[in-house]
Amino acid sequence: MSRFVLALDQGTTSSRAILFARDGRPVAAAQREFEQIYPAPGHVEHDPEAIWTSQMEVARQALATAGVPATDVAALGITNQRETVVLWDRHTGRPVGNAIVWQSRVSAPVCERLKRDGHEERIRARTGLVVDPYFSGTKITHLLETVPGLRARAEAGDVLFGTVDSFLVWRLTGGRVHATDVSNASRTLLFDIHTLDWDEELLRILGVPRRMLPEVRGSSEVYGESDPGLLGAAIPIAGIAGDQQAATFGQACFEPGLAKNTYGTGCFLLLNTGPTPVASRNGLLTTIGWKVGGRVTYCLEGAVFVAGAVVQWLRDGLGVIRRSEDVEALAASVPDAGGTFLVPAFVGLGAPYWDPYARGILVGMTRDTGIGHIARAAVESMAFQTRDVLDAMQRDAGLALAQLRVDGGAAVNDALLQFQADVLGVAVRRPVVTETTALGAAYLAGLAVGYWEDAADVTRNWALGREFVATMDPREREERHRGWLRAVERSRGWATP
Repeated sequence: MSRFVLALDQGTTSSRAILFARDGRPVAAAQREFEQIYPAPGHVEHDPEAIWTSQMEVARQALATAGVPATDVAALGITNQRETVVLWDRHTGRPVGNAIVWQSRVSAPVCERLKRDGHEERIRARTGLVVDPYFSGTKITHLLETVPGLRARAEAGDVLFGTVDSFLVWRLTGGRVHATDVSNASRTLLFDIHTLDWDEELLRILGVPRRMLPEVRGSSEVYGESDPGLLGAAIPIAGIAGDQQAATFGQACFEPGLAKNTYGTGCFLLLNTGPTPVASRNGLLTTIGWKVGGRVTYCLEGAVFVAGAVVQWLRDGLGVIRRSEDVEALAASVPDAGGTFLVPAFVGLGAPYWDPYARGILVGMTRDTGIGHIARAAVESMAFQTRDVLDAMQRDAGLALAQLRVDGGAAVNDALLQFQADVLGVAVRRPVVTETTALGAAYLAGLAVGYWEDAADVTRNWALGREFVATMDPREREERHRGWLRAVERSRGWATP
């Protein structure tokens, strides 16, 4: 039997590849950042060719670093930035333009029109989502309405749509497979999460031709094989899940009531609700977690648009740190944030507010405020946003969580996780392997080809790295959170519709 599983982790700011062994530990990894394109305030784009080339480079590099030939790889799993839209020519495989990134607010006018026309409740009931520029469907509508000639080409079947996983599968298979999994499909505003199919009425409302759409499959099954010329051998592509669902799977959150939070570019908290979708009354999303062995698992999700990206802003926008990891020392240079709050609503606010017109705000400064206080307020903003989501989640689910499993790039920051436990009053548990997004994709792929036998194998691999417990006085906890909520209120509705 082949010795390894390869995971392609295509994220918002970088592409990664990690080779995993049977114990769920990484054997080799490679990562490459690519350009973020900002054509206008609140608009974010990527070059799909940069996504593709960076992803192939790191896949080859990970195999080379480990000294592993592609023939020793049992399966390949893909996880991806979810709501980002790529359109490409069916015949040439070339993108018709830049990818519209999930963070982009470019389709806000389309969303306003959908709300005015009374479609919001219908969309929510069938998709579990709110009408917001975050999701894929309105981005497709925007492109079809604004790019000359694109709609005619799409209706003729010459242009295909995919989230990033679909684009990678198309390229990996040499254009033989146009498919996605249920977790990515559930983020489009076009997919009925109850019938598990594209919804004809929603396609009509958003003006999206069905001929553009990929086939929707399970999250753990063989989609096809990679072209042998790409990685050195044909490898079964056997697992696909959106990044946050993959992380939830990688954290072994298989039982209803288990939750994880990923601190990546954004911040995403998912709670397993089992085989039945739970409608949110508190600004959360009802989404599909995964489909394995014919069984669908649903989740409640709170999506925060800017989490780790606030550290990138400190690095690239303000230039106050040279490397992202330097933020921990800078934030630790002061005992607290000095009463300052940074609300990083650079592209609006996600759950539970859903305000595309909110903008970033820094409040509470005095003459004594220094860059250390701002850095600390930036780090604390991740924890406060998580608190807002978890409060809403517990109200929806009717339960009090005893623990929160965490992962993602910023989860290496001990001070952040301690503050997170303090503002939540809940134990925060970081596993030994924090690359759970890639790990989840690897598990889904490995399960499909028998590399791992079942979910029990995955659960046995999960190991606690460190637990953080709350030490903050409850009165201080609530006082600080009230200050945060006041700051959030001042950030809302700032931009003009």
